[in-house]
Amino acid sequence: MSTINELSPTELWQNFATLNAIPRASKKEEAVIQFMMDFGKKLSLETIQDEVGNVIIKKPATPGMENKQTVCLQSHLDMVHQKNADTVFDFATEGINMFVEGDWLKAKGTTLGADNGIGVASIMTILASNSIPHPAIEALFTIDEETGMTGALGLKGGLLNADILLNLDTEDDDELTIGCAGGIDVSAGGTYKPEKATTGSVGFRLTVKGLTGGHSGMDIYKGRGNANKLINRLLLQATEKFDLRISVIDGGGLRNAIPRESFSDFVIPAGEADRFISFVQEAEQVLKNEYHSTDPNLHIGVEKTATLDMVLEAAFQYVLLRTIAACPNGIYRMSPEIDGLVQTSNNLARVLVQDGEFSILCLTRSSVDSEKMDLAKTICFNFEMAGAKPSYGGSYPGWAPKPDAPIVKLMSDLYEELFKAKAKVNAVHAGLECGILGTNYHDMQMISFGPNIKGAHSPDEKVQISSVQKYWPYLLETLTRIPEKK
Repeated sequence: MSTINELSPTELWQNFATLNAIPRASKKEEAVIQFMMDFGKKLSLETIQDEVGNVIIKKPATPGMENKQTVCLQSHLDMVHQKNADTVFDFATEGINMFVEGDWLKAKGTTLGADNGIGVASIMTILASNSIPHPAIEALFTIDEETGMTGALGLKGGLLNADILLNLDTEDDDELTIGCAGGIDVSAGGTYKPEKATTGSVGFRLTVKGLTGGHSGMDIYKGRGNANKLINRLLLQATEKFDLRISVIDGGGLRNAIPRESFSDFVIPAGEADRFISFVQEAEQVLKNEYHSTDPNLHIGVEKTATLDMVLEAAFQYVLLRTIAACPNGIYRMSPEIDGLVQTSNNLARVLVQDGEFSILCLTRSSVDSEKMDLAKTICFNFEMAGAKPSYGGSYPGWAPKPDAPIVKLMSDLYEELFKAKAKVNAVHAGLECGILGTNYHDMQMISFGPNIKGAHSPDEKVQISSVQKYWPYLLETLTRIPEKK
């Protein structure tokens, strides 16, 4: 079995291995920021750390390319730290354990960090090289892309002078991304007064699990089940047939993930227990039929539990279930300009009702900021009718596609020249830093590309070796063809 040290391009993979020896979780990037500062200074290049922690390294053009437009090469320093439950690993102190399997580089039971470490390593290789021809380079290494994009949001105008930005954070090597959605967190919460459960009640736990889940932007168009919506649907139907009183609802998790699991604890009168179990079994078959193609492993489980002491007051339960049912989820509007692109959507990401408090979290996305805010307000109005206090947070702008930009034509034509096929020039219903960076750098042309990375944000993450070997010369040739300054 080969190792990363045997792969080519040698310098790129070695830089990736060096980077992956450094813990670099989002919001805990102190070590990797210092590493990058030291890297730039050792090369005797102008190296800057801005107020929020982004690192900028500037390298002059190679001889003969001084009159070409300046290029910003941009990637983010942080990575998602996730591991399998049975993997013994300390992200705070250990480097990623990598291995080669066929045409793929993987990690042992953890995320690999190819997102966006391959981009960072690519830029490091160009900065350190004495033989790669390039125009003037401004390397921008942002922080905290994965959990809030606070690095991009905090980058001030005037620090960069580049005419073109090449973002190296796309995960399919045949795609050129020229636009993305913006997003905003919409949350709501409040309190309620639990009351004692009726004497003679039986406790039950209802579980929805086995859903496919996925990225709440990239996968939202696939129609996959949302565990928060499905369990709410079952509870709402059950309250119409039984004297069901809820104690707990706990579903979903990450704001940018389609919820895969949810459970609820509740009581019903003892005499209705058998009929309730039959109801759940019938409802499971209905949902399995509806979601057989998108969520083939969907499972609805029900089991008796210890009798619960406290439950939701009946009037609050009535309003809460209907409020969640009325909350938009999934596609809100498709783009009228770009075929097949979701323009606006909402993900009902998290629902927690327990011990007198409730909270609900959504992530609303759109490539049209005005429509994003309109949908966010609609969701807030819905929450207000349930007596919740809604709020916004983490808003970031979309990136409007500019298909006629010169860099798009240059890279599209070059892709076809090198690989005898047409690149997919597209926009994505997910967040990229380009939209945020463009707010302070309006005139900068931007495009995003990269090698094939699968399973990002999970311990299944892997990067295709041959794809990196395809992407690397494409990046280098792009640098040689940057046009001269106007």
